[in-house]
Amino acid sequence: MSEGSRVSTAMESYLFPFDGLICMLLGISFTVWFTLLLVFIIVPAVFGVSFGIRRLYMNSLLKIFEWATLRMERGAKEKNQQLYKPYSNGIITKEQGSLEQEIQEVRRVGGAEAEFDMSDILFFCRRGVESIVDDEVTKRFSAEEIESWNLLTRSNYNYNFQNISTRLTTLWGLGVLIRYGVLLPLRVTLAFTGVGLLVVLTSLIGLLPNGRMKNFLSENAHLMCYRICVRALTAIITYHDSENKPKNGGICVANHTSPIDVIILASDGCYAMVGQVHGGLMGMIQRAMVKACPHVWFERSEVKDRHLVAKRLSDHVADKSKLPILIFPEGTCINNTSVMMFKKGSFEIGCTVYPVAIKYDPRFGDAFWNSSKFGMVNYLLHMMSSWAIVCSVWYLPPMSREEGEDAVQFANRVKAAIARKGGLADLLWDGGLKREKVKDVFKEEQQKLYSKVLVGNGEDCSRS
Repeated sequence: MSEGSRVSTAMESYLFPFDGLICMLLGISFTVWFTLLLVFIIVPAVFGVSFGIRRLYMNSLLKIFEWATLRMERGAKEKNQQLYKPYSNGIITKEQGSLEQEIQEVRRVGGAEAEFDMSDILFFCRRGVESIVDDEVTKRFSAEEIESWNLLTRSNYNYNFQNISTRLTTLWGLGVLIRYGVLLPLRVTLAFTGVGLLVVLTSLIGLLPNGRMKNFLSENAHLMCYRICVRALTAIITYHDSENKPKNGGICVANHTSPIDVIILASDGCYAMVGQVHGGLMGMIQRAMVKACPHVWFERSEVKDRHLVAKRLSDHVADKSKLPILIFPEGTCINNTSVMMFKKGSFEIGCTVYPVAIKYDPRFGDAFWNSSKFGMVNYLLHMMSSWAIVCSVWYLPPMSREEGEDAVQFANRVKAAIARKGGLADLLWDGGLKREKVKDVFKEEQQKLYSKVLVGNGEDCSRS
């Protein structure tokens, strides 16, 4: 045997115990990790109980955020600097009143003038400049402003990094290690566990014949998997007025901030989902879910057929044995500061509507998905690397279409109730403005209002 072979054999004999030790430590670490995961997260999710750990975690974060903000303000005061503060109520103050009243103020005359005046141009110029400077629509499609530093990179207090002390910088770095080194791997593991169980269990339940047993198993499997996914986001949810929870044969409508709105609501009750058929992983999940529960999936060619969509929804709610349908009538994600126009389609069916208001707390993590800026993978990474997702859910009393009320009026009444309960701004604008231009109907509405001022309130403005 050569000298090199003898040396190699000797080294292997010395290193062999260390290899065994490393494997043993890895095995112990994996066992401890899986045991903690099973005992403190998965099992409580199965039975729908909580040990209060997440609430304690949230309260501890609040105290840390408060201390960090006070430390930054003190540092700015010592340096005679002004901290950046977001505008919570708008950049400029807009006068509230009818178009006629505002035009009369511009004209500066006592009585109403039923004719064109050159000073009217100033009114429209002012309103145009106000809309450009402080646009109440497009700012609903960006992250919500917060007034305290939450140790996240996305916080508005990034403008004040020059005021951060060594202790604050160390605390921020420690937070990065915790969020990306501990919380993110744990949450990814839980997310794969929840989604994997959902696919496997719904596929197995789908093999059973239709009946009460299948419905019972399906509902409990969905609840269990959604609760695991909620814990994958460290979501801390407070549900109010549970006696108003949606019932079979109705439609649940809610304001829309994020794709996780579905998980937030479905972890407290089962719903039939509505959506377009997808491919890939999402398509596999949809096919598995529909085997166990009658969800409503549409092909791409069917989505634009309003009559077909309405008929499929009507047939579903007519069967009282089927779960309530969950719909987000805004059609796009809004940044949780307002509720924008509800599409009238789901309000034309003529069934009971169960409104739900969802309000997120942006101090722990921003749940808003800006789909024009972030892809789904980046968005989920951002969510799972935040501190937590904290939100409140209010179940409103069921509402029905009143006599003489059309679908648009009914939709606006439901939207106003959701906005009022959730403390959100009630806007008439279409969320489609996120990607589209202003429709001509909005321009024509302003023209009609101005025509009414010129012709007079007592006459038909259509003559003008």
